[in-house]
Amino acid sequence: MKSSDHNISRKDFLKGSAWAVAGFTLLPGIMTASPFFKDKNISAKGKISLKNVRLETGFTYEDGEVVATKTDLFCVEVENGKITKVAPNQPSAKGVDAKGFLMLPAFKDMHIHLDKTFYGDKWQAVRKRTGGIKGMIELEQKMLPEMLKNSTFKAEKMIELLQSKGTSYARSHVNIEPTSKLQSLKNLQKALDNKKQGFGAELVAFPQHGVFYTDSAPYLKEAAKMDVDFIGGVDPFNVDGNIEKVVDFTVQLALDNNKGIDIHLHETGESGLKTVEYLIKKVNENPALKGKTYLSHCFILAKLEASRQEEVAEKLAEAHIGIVSTIPFGRLVMPIPTLYKHNVTVLTGNDSIVDHWNTFGTGSVLEKANLMAQVYGYSTEFALSRSLKLATGNVLPLDDKGTQQWPKAGDPANFVLLNASCSAEAVSRISNVESLVHQGNVVF
Repeated sequence: MKSSDHNISRKDFLKGSAWAVAGFTLLPGIMTASPFFKDKNISAKGKISLKNVRLETGFTYEDGEVVATKTDLFCVEVENGKITKVAPNQPSAKGVDAKGFLMLPAFKDMHIHLDKTFYGDKWQAVRKRTGGIKGMIELEQKMLPEMLKNSTFKAEKMIELLQSKGTSYARSHVNIEPTSKLQSLKNLQKALDNKKQGFGAELVAFPQHGVFYTDSAPYLKEAAKMDVDFIGGVDPFNVDGNIEKVVDFTVQLALDNNKGIDIHLHETGESGLKTVEYLIKKVNENPALKGKTYLSHCFILAKLEASRQEEVAEKLAEAHIGIVSTIPFGRLVMPIPTLYKHNVTVLTGNDSIVDHWNTFGTGSVLEKANLMAQVYGYSTEFALSRSLKLATGNVLPLDDKGTQQWPKAGDPANFVLLNASCSAEAVSRISNVESLVHQGNVVF
């Protein structure tokens, strides 16, 4: 963006936007409009009509193998935050010309820490780590008071980065511990409120410094009564030294406040497996938690023998416990194909973007889908098209048989337009996101 672009007033910018003429707010702060926003022939105020929208319609087969994805151009209408009509293309129709760009479901980052980041501030690389996770807790206790001073601003900048990569929804973990108390949560909620037209989120009350190791329990109990969706946790044995005590506390707090559970589990030894097994046991004892419980990272799965991976995956599926994986590579190869085989819900996220834990996050979950495809050899048209679900929170335009299932009238108007011929190409090439729409609001 040129410096002169910052001088244009929001009012003037909206005047020049076809989206504004359509009765939509083009949310400021990310990008200038793409070329296909220049068409001003929009007829009905309060809704938007798009033409020349590329949608996937089916697969092409040769000898029983999917060799290509069929697409066609359509007109799509949006009103009151919903897709109201998908119809055959009318090139002469009035509306915004989508120029043949591919429409896909908007992306979801389901594991990120929006509340603590250096992004939007001065660059800092990761410092040398000492003392394992407890050493990092000690480091955070020193850093957080300063980081909290402008954490709302930095969270907003990070949300804008995610939006520019096609993401309009996130599950964010937010520190709840004696150093931050509830301030990190309040600061993030302020950022989310400022960005609510173009971004949605669900929050995890996250005891980064242990539930009992730093006496975070009282603050977690208070946070659970606030606007959060999940009770979090981290390495119950390594941090707190007691798997059952921590999981029991977490489960009860979630049940008492009608929340889900999302526990970070990095432990790769016996304690990691015991934590997985104990959580499965507790969820089976409390069916209200089924479909609302997740293990983030869960690296222990990568260390198990193949037969054991199958067994644990089957138990996770029966308990409806999902895995949120950042798709690590190197020595840890997660059994994602095994999890998919047993219908375990698998989600992904960037985790850290630029902070004291990691500096390599790009903000793109499409890149995560690409990485998964590379790691597991998902290189065919069919496998690449299926890999898109990692970026979209398991929403795909075509089902496994090639039947169009998205978008349909009544679906939320959450979508991206990409410079790609099909979802397989989008994943393989990490195609550029040209536009993002969230609940009918044009983000860019």
